Amino acid sequence: MVAVTPDGQVLLIERDWPPYEGQWALPGGHVDAGEHSRQAAARELAEETGLHVDARDLRPVGTWAEPGRDPRGRYATDAYLALVPAGTPVTAGDDARAARWFPLDGLPPLAFDHADIIAAVRPAC
Repeated sequence: MVAVTPDGQVLLIERDWPPYEGQWALPGGHVDAGEHSRQAAARELAEETGLHVDARDLRPVGTWAEPGRDPRGRYATDAYLALVPAGTPVTAGDDARAARWFPLDGLPPLAFDHADIIAAVRPAC
């Protein structure tokens, strides 16, 4: 889930579990049985950051499925974009030590291939 503000901030979480425990990443998680990936993206965003968005407002960014992108095994990620107002408050929740906004031009090192996902979103911001 890529949540960005009009002033160029992107929402990241500090992971509270391996792999990449303690590193910054995009909010996200697994799709539940019977759930569309779009609904899962909105649900995981709310669970990990307290930010609630309508799944119908999410814009698909793409799918990342390169072998080896996740040390836990074969995973594919459907990424979605949410545009939210600047200054939207967030709070760390499920699976996150922290949640905070970062400037797109000043990101910390990111877990997984999340820098590639953000790079794909940048032209739309």
